[in-house]
Amino acid sequence: MKMLWVWGSLFIFLVLFWGMMYQRSAGRFRGCTDMKMEGIRLQKMAPPMLYVLEKLKISQRFPILFYKIQRSIQKISGDRRGGEFTLLFLAEMLNYSWLLLVAGCLMTLLMDGEITGIVIGGILSVLLPAALINDLHRKVVKREQAIHLELPELLNKLVLLVGAGSTVQQAIRQCLDRKQEEEQHPLYGELFRMQRELEGGYSFQQALEGFSKRCGVQEVSAFTTAVLLNYRRGGNDFILALRDLSHSLWDKRKSVSKTLGEQASSKLIFPLVLIFLIIVILVGAPAFMIMDM
Repeated sequence: MKMLWVWGSLFIFLVLFWGMMYQRSAGRFRGCTDMKMEGIRLQKMAPPMLYVLEKLKISQRFPILFYKIQRSIQKISGDRRGGEFTLLFLAEMLNYSWLLLVAGCLMTLLMDGEITGIVIGGILSVLLPAALINDLHRKVVKREQAIHLELPELLNKLVLLVGAGSTVQQAIRQCLDRKQEEEQHPLYGELFRMQRELEGGYSFQQALEGFSKRCGVQEVSAFTTAVLLNYRRGGNDFILALRDLSHSLWDKRKSVSKTLGEQASSKLIFPLVLIFLIIVILVGAPAFMIMDM
C-alpha cells in the first residue's frame, strides 16, 4: 500500500509538472508549434518542454551536445532556423521521456505496485531519446551518401556541357531541367535552391558558396572551390580541373558503394540464419519422428 502511494504521488507530480509548464509557456512558443520539421510528432506538446529548455539554458550547459544536434539538423532541414529546430527536437525527446515515465507509473499502479512498469518506463525514457539522436545521425549519413553517389555523375555532365561550349551556369541549368522530378534528392534539391537564388539576384559566387555550406560535404566544398577558382578562365584549364576532381569523386563513390554493399550483406545474415534453422527443422523433424517410431 505504501508503494502504491509513492507511485501515485509520482504520477500526480509528473502530470502537475507538465500542466504547470504548459500554463507558464502559454503563448510564448506559438511560432515553434507551427514550424514544419520531418520526424516531429509531438509538436503540439512542445511548449512546456521548450520552457524547461529555456530555463535550463541547455545550449550553455551542454554546448557540445547542442552543437552536434544542431549541425545534424541544419544539414537535414537547412540552416535558416537551425537553432529553433534543435530546440524543437530536444523538446520532442523530453516529451517522449515524460510520456514513458507517466505510462510507467500508470502501469505500476494498475499492477498493484509492481515496479516492473516504472522500471521499463524509466529505461525506455533514457533509451528512446538516445535512439532519436542515433536516427538523426543515420539520416545525415544517408543524406551524405546520396550526395556522394550522385555528385560524380553531375560533374561528368558539367564537364561534357562546358566542353561543348556552355557556361557553368548554363550547364547547371541544363542538368536541372532534366532532373525536375528529383527535386527531393539532397543534391538536386540544394541545386534547385541555388538556381532560385541566382534568379532572385544573388551573384554566382554567393549562390555557390551557400550551396556548399548547406550540403556540408567536403567533396561538394572541393567542387565549388574548383568551380570558383577556374570558371572565369574557362577553356581547357577549367575542364582539366573538373576532370581531376571527377577522378577523386568516383573513387569516393566506389568506397561509398562498397560500404553500402557491406551493410546490405550484414542485414541479410539474420534472415539467412533464420531460413537455415527452418530448413533444418523441416528436414530433421521427419527423421526424428521415424526414429521414435
